Amino acid sequence: MRTKDKLSRFFHHISHYQAVFLLFVMLLGSYQVSAQVPRSRVDQLSDEEVENFYKRAQSSGLSEAQIEQAAMSQGYTLDDIAKMRRRIRDLRTKSSRPQNLTSVDPKTTGRTLPDDLSSRQDSLNTARRDTSRKLRVFGASLFENANLSFEPNLRIATPRNYVVGPDDEIRIDISGASTGEYQLKVSPDGTVKVPDIPAIFVSGLTIEQAERRIIERLRQGGYEGLGRAGSGTSANVTLTNIRSIRVTLVGEVVRPGTYTISSLGSAFNALYLAGGPNPETGSFRKINIIRGNRIIRTIDLYDYILRADQRDNIRLQDQDVIRVADYDTRVELTGQVRRPAIFELLPGETLKTLLAFAGGFGDDAYRASITLRRNTNRERRIINITEEQVATFAPQRGDKYFVGKILDRYENRIQVSGAVMRPGDYALEPGLETVRQLINRAEGLRKDAFMNRATITRERPDMDRENLSFDLGKLMAGQIADIPLMRQDSLSILSIRNLREDYYVTIQGAVNKPDTVEFVANMSVADLIAKAGGFEEGAKPNLIEVARRIRQDSAGVRSTILEMYRFAVSRNLEISPLESPSTNSLENATGFRLQPFDIVYVRTSPNYELQRQVYVSGEVMQPGNYAISNRQERINDLIQRAGGLKPGAYMPGAQYRRQGQVIGSDLRYVLDNPNVEENLLVNDGDTLFIPRRSEIISVQGGVLNPSSVSYKADYDFEDYISEAGGFTDNARKSKAYIIYPNGRKDRTHNFLFFKSRPKVEPGSTVVVPFKPLDTNRLTSAERIGILSLLATVSIALINVIIR
Repeated sequence: MRTKDKLSRFFHHISHYQAVFLLFVMLLGSYQVSAQVPRSRVDQLSDEEVENFYKRAQSSGLSEAQIEQAAMSQGYTLDDIAKMRRRIRDLRTKSSRPQNLTSVDPKTTGRTLPDDLSSRQDSLNTARRDTSRKLRVFGASLFENANLSFEPNLRIATPRNYVVGPDDEIRIDISGASTGEYQLKVSPDGTVKVPDIPAIFVSGLTIEQAERRIIERLRQGGYEGLGRAGSGTSANVTLTNIRSIRVTLVGEVVRPGTYTISSLGSAFNALYLAGGPNPETGSFRKINIIRGNRIIRTIDLYDYILRADQRDNIRLQDQDVIRVADYDTRVELTGQVRRPAIFELLPGETLKTLLAFAGGFGDDAYRASITLRRNTNRERRIINITEEQVATFAPQRGDKYFVGKILDRYENRIQVSGAVMRPGDYALEPGLETVRQLINRAEGLRKDAFMNRATITRERPDMDRENLSFDLGKLMAGQIADIPLMRQDSLSILSIRNLREDYYVTIQGAVNKPDTVEFVANMSVADLIAKAGGFEEGAKPNLIEVARRIRQDSAGVRSTILEMYRFAVSRNLEISPLESPSTNSLENATGFRLQPFDIVYVRTSPNYELQRQVYVSGEVMQPGNYAISNRQERINDLIQRAGGLKPGAYMPGAQYRRQGQVIGSDLRYVLDNPNVEENLLVNDGDTLFIPRRSEIISVQGGVLNPSSVSYKADYDFEDYISEAGGFTDNARKSKAYIIYPNGRKDRTHNFLFFKSRPKVEPGSTVVVPFKPLDTNRLTSAERIGILSLLATVSIALINVIIR
């Protein structure tokens, strides 16, 4: 067996370090200039050079601590090595940190999260989720919110009671008469190492206790008076990089297990990672934090949800256990409360506490009684809880409470509507108990109130309604006794307008805005014409008629059904005397006033017409729009006004259209003989188109090759059919016809065995119709069936005859 002493073991390790050590020394030495301090040597290295050094160190199989020890043995300071180490760690963190972990820039905060923290797996968020109930368990949504992760804030000052442990990093800044900077990492055995000073044990101490111990050792190591008043030297001890801890969650949580969290993490942070208590079975009010097999805190999440109390959200320590117990008592509260849900209750809590959890009664809640459905050993039973019992009533497991809604009715309401100044709802109370008092409270009757009758709609004890009518005028005058009112009474006072048709007057004819308007008393004919925007340009003011309904009743049937009045109104709306229908005498027209339903007619002057025009286009000298100058203007007059025809005009193809349709006519005869019937009177909107001669003949319909061919003077109808390939099998040859370019049509004429085809002119269209489909024709199968039937019948008849 081979043995080695300590010295030989040291040289054995040094032999492995030589390659990396030389690399480290050469890397730092290559940037060293004359009399530079160690700080400048590390700061001059680029990130790429530091990363290359780190990769080479990794490939050698040496750890960072081994490289640092080798560098210190060659005279490099602890500060120089710490800076190099920080830069290597920062580069490694940037390249390896998962996307769902956040980091803090050490240049701004001096603190970062560990790399190995657990993260919540939202993809497992559906595990053991309650899907059978419509009501949610109160508090279950707290840990389902992705924006509420309870992660610790790294930017806060280090808590003075923070317990230091392995992997924490402590920074020491010495300033004043002496300076120094140390970045110390707590080793697995709980110590930190300051150069030239024995290892300092800090694990398990608070940061405040660790600071005092480190400063005390620094005083012994050469920093005399450090941190003492008047010494001129001070030290600042801070926590930079923090460690991770492992906590275990057991019991009724959504995802039990062991989680790695920051050493600054709290109980809520760990519960969030585990998905919180299981809504089906877990308790939201009995969550125990166990440290060293002893319960140190019990969390009630209702304190946080309802009062934002975080006293129980303590910081966790390594190997802490969080246990979520089973719930003991859960009850349902629904109906008119602010937060209907399933709530968990602890012993000693009452129905009043439950209502407080639900936010209290809703605005429309019926508070006099709460309905409870409670389970018994065999079945359920109903319990009505009065308002006085709420404060002392003790809920039991499985209770279901329902808060009803108040009735949609009033205990003291009376109503008034119609012709009063302030209709609406009023309270039945002393001083407001009769009809007259209600009308006075509504600020009295309107002037249009119908005084002969008013009605009260009253609710009977059996909920039916009855009508009570009375003479309103006599009641208000004191001639009859005032009527007492009851709850739910509704007083209706009619207006005189409610008992008649809506009054209106109408104006029609040559006014700018003919309309039907609301009748207003004392309105004259001139007033109505002014309301209609005045006369149109073509109005005939000296002939205004008013048609009035006959209102007088008579024993017999009158021969006249209306009363007519005639006026002469100037354009300044001055009315001349009128002719009375009763006396046929002239009276003063200024006193004439319109009555409801009158209709005023304003006639148009017989010689007033709007301009009418026709459009001429094609082969004329002056195409364009032409106004119709007189009532006798015809097509030939229109052509003459257009300057006559151009030399290329083709009159057999001229088309005259009215309302978009071609009027079939041969206009070439119109120019030669204007007295022919085809010389039509022109109307507004007519169009005349005179084309050039067309050299195309179109053949359509039942031919083998429908197409357009050139016109040939020596071709007849049959020749053009041949040009299109001849007739098809289903062509109706005898019905072939031609459409001339002027819109006229001519058909084939048949006489005995002779056929007379129409003449073909340039621009014509030859049309051959198709035979109609024979939908009644029998199929082959049908014909065979009929023949078989006939054969069978024939054989049967023969047999009968022979017998």
